[in-house]
Amino acid sequence: MPSRYADLSRAQLAALVPELLLIGQLIDRSGMAWCISAFGREEMAQIAIEEWAAASPIYTRRMQQALGYAGPPDEGDVVTIFKGLQLDIGAPPQFMDFRYTVHDRWSGEFHLDHCGALMDVEPMGPDYVRSMCHTIEDPTFDATAVATNPRAQVRPIHRPPRVPAGRTPHCAWTVRIDPAHPPVEGIPALAVNGRSRAASLELDPIDPRDEGAADYAGPLVDDLDFSAFSHSALVRIADEVCLQMHLLDLAFLLAVRARAGDDEAGRAQLRTIATKQLVGIAGVAAGRIRRALDLPADAGGALEVLRLHPLLNPAAYVEASFGAGTLSVAPSAAHEDGAWLALVGPGSPEPLRAAVRGVSPLLDVEVTGAEQTWTATVVTREEPAREHDEVAVTRISTGADFAFEPRRSLPIFPVQGAPA
Repeated sequence: MPSRYADLSRAQLAALVPELLLIGQLIDRSGMAWCISAFGREEMAQIAIEEWAAASPIYTRRMQQALGYAGPPDEGDVVTIFKGLQLDIGAPPQFMDFRYTVHDRWSGEFHLDHCGALMDVEPMGPDYVRSMCHTIEDPTFDATAVATNPRAQVRPIHRPPRVPAGRTPHCAWTVRIDPAHPPVEGIPALAVNGRSRAASLELDPIDPRDEGAADYAGPLVDDLDFSAFSHSALVRIADEVCLQMHLLDLAFLLAVRARAGDDEAGRAQLRTIATKQLVGIAGVAAGRIRRALDLPADAGGALEVLRLHPLLNPAAYVEASFGAGTLSVAPSAAHEDGAWLALVGPGSPEPLRAAVRGVSPLLDVEVTGAEQTWTATVVTREEPAREHDEVAVTRISTGADFAFEPRRSLPIFPVQGAPA
């Protein structure tokens, strides 16, 4: 099925892709507050570890293959790892401002000039900082690297809590690949997530005849210039980034289910937490998409936002059609996986409601039909609605209003001076 992003211009896509990457980062701001409430801070940290470790190796490898910078299986180098981070919802550009140094193929470093996640967590105190920067990051950095080379190790030079206070860069890390390192193995949930429809979803290949870069096979650059990619490449990147979000959410569901249990009460708790996560990210994502593309804050603008929203993309994963003021959904791979779309329908309109209210508080949706086959109509109310609590929780993140800035893109060569 053709991508819904194919109708956008190359310039629109270049603006939208970093937005999608940042939206993916904010999924945890939406979901983890409810995990803390249900299970406590320590279990929240374990949920985060399992979530990222069961998703990032899958989507990292997918992006490597899509953009032509994948090395032989299990033989990739640090440049491949760094390129993957630049296209990972765990490290959206500028908000998570990674700066890279390459020593040689098997050794490098990175530091964060700005860590938006730290800015969100630091006000909560040192225990939450340690949970994120120690408990969560140690296993998840290695889990991300395993998609490239299982003998890669990501180790801290320094990291928060910041001593002295306000220290910059916010953290610094080494990345080394050595045959003597014990190989990192995927967690059991990775194999489960790997059997999802999302993991093996086929998307349209990039057309190499399109004007602009069709891949990322050249040198590593310090800041990706998305406008340098071709229209076809940007469409594929946008679809892959949405798929990253679905894979992350499927891993999140596995981790929460393991704690909630599989009895009736546990299934109800899982659905409640998962829906709250979706409502929160749906509203914030809609607002960012509208602003990035300068869409009108009316019913027509809301329908276009829904058409481009990660909840309903990629088109090969979510069966949906769009008419005059309406959105119609049919059974699809997303339903089979139990992904976000399975939480939406006539009996659960709040995610859609949060999305259209992210465009304008005067907007609402009326949803009719069956559980997996339904139609939503965007309507305008006379009085503005109050923002959903779940959206307000997500909006606490500095990422909700983060503004990207133009940057030059320069190649990064090894410190010895020879191209990687």
